[in-house]
This record gives sequence, C-alpha cells and structure tokens, in this order.
Amino acid sequence: MKEVEQLKLMAEELKKMPYSQFVHIVKNLTEEEILIVSREIGYPVFIRLCMGELAHIIPILQDGAAAIILDEDGRILLQSRADRNKWGLPGGCQEASESFEEVIIREVKEEANLDVKKEDLEFICTVSGKSRRNSYPTGDIVYNNTSLYCIRKYSGELKWDRESKEMKFFGEDSLPGNQNDPDLIEIYKTWSKSKKI
Repeated sequence: MKEVEQLKLMAEELKKMPYSQFVHIVKNLTEEEILIVSREIGYPVFIRLCMGELAHIIPILQDGAAAIILDEDGRILLQSRADRNKWGLPGGCQEASESFEEVIIREVKEEANLDVKKEDLEFICTVSGKSRRNSYPTGDIVYNNTSLYCIRKYSGELKWDRESKEMKFFGEDSLPGNQNDPDLIEIYKTWSKSKKI
C-alpha cells in the first residue's frame, strides 16, 4: 500500500487530470487506497470524477447528516454558506465507512469547531425525498438523504471554516428567509413540540 500522505497528495492531482489517466490510476489502487483517496476528495466528488463526462448530468444520492445545534436560549445555529447566499444547518456528506453519528460529530467539529459526544446526539429522523433536492454552483444535482440530530450539549469555541461566511444563532421567530434547509428546521420544530407534550 502507498503511504497515506502520498495518497492524500495524489487526491489533489486526480481532480485535475484527464479522465483516461484518472481511470488508469484508480484501477491500480486497492480498495483501502481508494477509500483514503475518496475521503480526501470527498466521497460524492470522487463518485462524480468516476462518472467522467456524465458527472454533471446524472443526479446522485448523497447520504449525510445535519445538526440542529441549540444554545442555552434554545436558538438554532445556522451557517451562511460561502458557496451561495443561503443560511443552512451544520452538516455534510457521509464518507465511505462512516456511521451517521461519526458524520455529524466530524462535520460539527470541521464547520463550527465544536466538540460533541455520541451520547449527546438526539436523533430526530432521517429526511429524504423531493424536499432534499439540492443543486450546486457546479451544476451538480443531488438528492440528500439526511439524518437529522439535535445537539444541546457541546464544548469548544465557535469558529467557522472556509465553507462558511458566518455562523449565528437564530430564534425560531427570527430565522432568515434565504434558508438552505427549511424542511429540516420545520421537522425539528414539529419534533420539538411533540417532545413537550
């Protein structure tokens, strides 16, 4: 097996090379090496690269997780995404071999610099279907199957990565209009009310 650092460097090169060269290299990798490379690129992006010229035509399914992170006043944390003018929940795509709990713990750390323990995740539900259709600036169309969690306990100092322009807590009565995940927030509101009964 190639060294992990060598595979990580290779991942950047794979994104830029002609498709025929990409195919030749990937065919000669072991399954374990492919998993390392796909994690570095991002599994959905890696799948798109494997599709070649059909990559941006065929809608794909993406599995992932999103978090309703609440502050002590019950306000919801939203991120203003860097790639579009919309506010959304912290979360992201599942990498090969990850559980949904691992996805949300990793994404919350990467996107908000907050540490969450598995036992502090409250599973709300998995959301799928037409409301989870999303399009990206690249032209990619995806249908996200999203495991939604509520997080009330976390530690760390809120900071955001390059995926976000800003992060801010909003009360349910003052949520921004330009949301990326309004369906998930509505599902959370219904779930939250049912828990109070």
